[in-house]
Amino acid sequence: MDSKFAADARAGAAGKKIGWIGAGKMGAPMIRNLLAAGIPVSVSEPNPAAQTALAAAGATAAGDLSPIDGASIVFATLPNDEALRMVVAGTQSAKGVAERLAPGSVLVEMSTVSPECSAEVAKILDKAGIFYVRAPVSGSTTMAEKASLTILASGASQGWDAALPLLGLLSARQFWLGAGEEARYMKLVLNTLVGASSAILAEAVALGASGGLSRAAMMEVICESAVASPLFKYKTDLVVSEDYTPAFTIQQMIKDFTLISDAGRSNGVPLMTAGLILELYRTAANAGLQNEDFFALVKWHSGISAQQG
Repeated sequence: MDSKFAADARAGAAGKKIGWIGAGKMGAPMIRNLLAAGIPVSVSEPNPAAQTALAAAGATAAGDLSPIDGASIVFATLPNDEALRMVVAGTQSAKGVAERLAPGSVLVEMSTVSPECSAEVAKILDKAGIFYVRAPVSGSTTMAEKASLTILASGASQGWDAALPLLGLLSARQFWLGAGEEARYMKLVLNTLVGASSAILAEAVALGASGGLSRAAMMEVICESAVASPLFKYKTDLVVSEDYTPAFTIQQMIKDFTLISDAGRSNGVPLMTAGLILELYRTAANAGLQNEDFFALVKWHSGISAQQG
């Protein structure tokens, strides 16, 4: 972690309350990075075990949204559209972010959600005078732990300026993309390519295996070829060992490709390849692989090839 960046973030956060909503697989390591930099964080997280772990690391944590009351900047890492709507608009029994934060405060929402939901939330927050920054991240849980994520951001520039020093403690790269939902679309663009990489690698590896090639040999050559990518290099050990312990599951990829397909349909963009890939993930999930890493498509496709052989 860059010590100057940490010092700037501490200076920028001085006298401000920093809140965080959602301490799951991605949220928890990002919160710990802020705590490690000396930034106090008040966390809303329903899981008692996660609350205890973060409290031990120095955070203030509770199961409802009360920890964010009075916060100047609030980050959110949430599972889906429904959770985002509920957190922002509230419920009949509990106030949401729009009522809990003062005008001029900032919400930095870092989840993968639909552009439509994000635009709905933007209207609610704009009416409340809250600066809304869409800041989905690209990267794995390991990258979250190492603060080497890529942040894709758009929305209120005033909120971006306020949050950037803190975001610098969570990421290696930050891209500002526009004043609206551009970051949401950029995340879907990246996830389309990431999900497609697993699908095409599954077919390529099955073809090579039919000709006597080992996975180890194939991955070594692939990662030194014109089609090499950081993703393929990162997943090499997983593919060779067939240990598909998930960094990102097939079920999560189904969620993302559903968002991709819906966005294409809404905007009149034909996504025939993405639609086929979504069906591949659904079929693999139906075969019992839903909770394995999304590169388990390699195992699933190899199984099909063995049956047909």
